[in-house]
Amino acid sequence: MNIFYEEDGNFKVGSILTDNTTSLQVESAHGKRSKIKTANVLLRFAQPGLAEFMVQAEAIAASIDVQFLWECCPPEDFGFDALASDYFGHAPNPIEAAGALIRLHSSPMYFYKKGKGHYKAAPPEALKSALASAEKKRLQAALQARYTGELTAFTLPPEFINKLPQLLYQPDRNSLEVKALEAACAATHLSAAHLLQRCGALPSTQDYHLQRFLFENFPAGTGFPEVAVADWPELPLAEDVAFSIDDATTTEIDDAFSVRRLANGNWRIGVHIAAPSLGIIPGSPGDSIAAQRLSTVYMPGDKITMLPDSIVQTFTLSADKVCPTLSLYLEVAPDTLSVLGTESRVERIHIAANLRHDTLEPLFNEDTLAAGKQDYPYAAELTLLWKFARELETVRGKSADNSTQQVDYNFYVENDQVTIGIRQRGSPIDKVVSELMIFVNSEWGKLLAKHDVAGIYRTQSNGKVKMSTVPAPHQGLGVAQYLWSSSPLRRYVDFINQRQIISLLRGEEPVYARNDTVLFTVMRDFDAAYAIYNEFQRNMERYWCLRWLLQEQAKVEAISHLPPTPSPQPSPASGRGDERENQLLIPAWVLRENLVKLARIPLAQRIPSLPELLPNTRVTLEMGEIDLLDLHFQARFVAIVEEEVAAC
Repeated sequence: MNIFYEEDGNFKVGSILTDNTTSLQVESAHGKRSKIKTANVLLRFAQPGLAEFMVQAEAIAASIDVQFLWECCPPEDFGFDALASDYFGHAPNPIEAAGALIRLHSSPMYFYKKGKGHYKAAPPEALKSALASAEKKRLQAALQARYTGELTAFTLPPEFINKLPQLLYQPDRNSLEVKALEAACAATHLSAAHLLQRCGALPSTQDYHLQRFLFENFPAGTGFPEVAVADWPELPLAEDVAFSIDDATTTEIDDAFSVRRLANGNWRIGVHIAAPSLGIIPGSPGDSIAAQRLSTVYMPGDKITMLPDSIVQTFTLSADKVCPTLSLYLEVAPDTLSVLGTESRVERIHIAANLRHDTLEPLFNEDTLAAGKQDYPYAAELTLLWKFARELETVRGKSADNSTQQVDYNFYVENDQVTIGIRQRGSPIDKVVSELMIFVNSEWGKLLAKHDVAGIYRTQSNGKVKMSTVPAPHQGLGVAQYLWSSSPLRRYVDFINQRQIISLLRGEEPVYARNDTVLFTVMRDFDAAYAIYNEFQRNMERYWCLRWLLQEQAKVEAISHLPPTPSPQPSPASGRGDERENQLLIPAWVLRENLVKLARIPLAQRIPSLPELLPNTRVTLEMGEIDLLDLHFQARFVAIVEEEVAAC
């Protein structure tokens, strides 16, 4: 005798070996023996054999119209054998009864299980809802399969066009699009960004990185609403004229300088800072914009300003304009160049010129200073400022030559081509601007502290820099106190501090009282935003470094198509004599272990093939694949360069 029984939610058949009334010892068609409870037995049959029984029962189940079967059901609970009798119109044989049971069990939307072999028909509304849900899932599965197929074939589904930012930067893993994209990524072994690029979804690799930053930090866009500038009281006009020193691309000109010989023989040096806080009232729309953005965002070839262009153009220290400024005047001894006294004013001053690094650097540098050349505009003023800056540096306890081996990199992007320039840190231009800014920020920090007016300071202790409302030394700069106040067009902290300084000079109540929660909120938000903006700038500089490498590779490949010219035999140091003519070889310096920095550009990365070398060892690398989406490049160690190490 054979039985048809249920075990662990599955239907099985077996031959009875031993019948113990409450339990049975059975053997399956494959010879496996089991002990089952008699209560689990649903049918007993003699014919057909075990294997044939299940095949025939499943065939019967497949032939049953489940909708008709549901319509045949009584409203109350029922046993499968009773329903089988109604459906077939006669007492069912074991195969028919088993087929009906299998069909009931496999249709949970139509029939609710109430016990072994017992079911209840689903109510009409519940069945309608379940069927609609199942159809929806079927259609979604088909749609997802279509998406995956198109993506795998590197075709962008039309439905993806308006969802690309979410797919790239904030994927919802419960959505069909993301599930399809993940499946296609698994099939093609590509990341989502690389796959969508292959599908033509990314306008450019640069746009991919920029849009990620904007999506996360400027969801409403980078535009500005119309913002009015408030009127400010008439300001006295300074008797001096000023000039600024900035990079060629600078439009937010915050600072300018003036130099004049006083009647007593002393020098008067003026540091003039743009004063946008005069025209932006606390709590006004312009103030809210600045408080939200907190800083100008910089990237090679572009920037996102903190303030609307209308405000920038009103207060930037452009040439041939009379501009409102917060000015610090220093009376300086002509022989020792020591500071004899200072005075701060809120005034207007005529900006006579905007000097730019690219045109000034060839004229105003250590060589021309040593040669005494002064055949360019503002040569006498710049020479005095340079000598004074060196004196300020000495007073701070810093060596005049402490940064001669460090360089700054300037990125210029035009027509999708990048130029990376190198400017020696500690050059006369750099020293003049940096030392005077350090002095003015320290002096105004001292002014606020002396009058117990709140400000936001930058402090450094044990190498850790932090912001504080309490004045404290900045050990790295060698000053007793230091606050940011010289870039109010570009940093909201400077803007806040400028308000406090101006209110003090005017004899007004400070805008922010000591321990004002606004100050702590600004410090917290500024620190967070500044870190994000700086990280973005570093990433974009890395991107343009990689673009520069591609430009260099293109030059090498172009040269390789020219007629060959005699060349020396390859150096045995490289270990190779079969290098391709169009390979790009780049010098680099070992920083530590297998981490190297490329020469001429600020780009560092680990090179797995690099042997164990001492830091500052110069090596040659052969450039490989460059990935502009992952911001990564491949390179192979070629040789050690046996020559004196130069600054990189």
